[in-house]
Amino acid sequence: MGTSPGGDDGSLAGAVIAFDLDGTLVDTAPDLVGTLNVILAEEGLRPLAMAHARDLIGHGARRLIERGFLAAGEPLPVERMPGLFDRFIAYYRAHIADESRPFPGAVAALEALRARGARLAVCTNKPTGLSNALLAALDISRLFDAIVGPDAAPGAKPDPRHLEAAVLAAGGSLGRAIMVGDAATDAGAARAAKVPLILVSFGYTEIPARELAPDILIDHFDELPDACARLLGACEP
Repeated sequence: MGTSPGGDDGSLAGAVIAFDLDGTLVDTAPDLVGTLNVILAEEGLRPLAMAHARDLIGHGARRLIERGFLAAGEPLPVERMPGLFDRFIAYYRAHIADESRPFPGAVAALEALRARGARLAVCTNKPTGLSNALLAALDISRLFDAIVGPDAAPGAKPDPRHLEAAVLAAGGSLGRAIMVGDAATDAGAARAAKVPLILVSFGYTEIPARELAPDILIDHFDELPDACARLLGACEP
């Protein structure tokens, strides 16, 4: 459809656009990796370089800690995880938006989607409380109709019930929804739910986003409103 990114043409009326959070909407790597490095330093281990550690993000804090210790050369005994996890969450919550920022163009794209009539949801494997805290600190909670972490859904992505829960919480249905993400968990949820998939090329993923075969791959959020309109524009609200 030949609509302009900021146009209020109603082409997305009744649609729900569901977003992953870390690596899709917000560049959270500085604070997540920063927290991991604080924990590693407290344990006498070397910090990890951002370029290496950013792709460890996306599977939850426990997995990040486990993989971080392994990358630092110290495999983690399972009995140590609860204490390290509690320390990680406490420090991260206190520093959740020190350096984390929305990716370029993200806020403008969200506003444009709302102007076109779309409802917006966050569908993230980050716990709901931390997700709310981050979005509030960045002053973008106001743009979302629902924020759904794995604790507020029957399962975590790639379980399609997570995506369905987020879409329903935003007042929509899977028949007129899109998943926007950056990694295999997002792709898996979208495909299992039979929902169109848009991936960003700049997120946190061990598998390049292009190889996950999204319906549309975008390199900048400026492309998102028209990408959504192309995928859903043929569907009547």
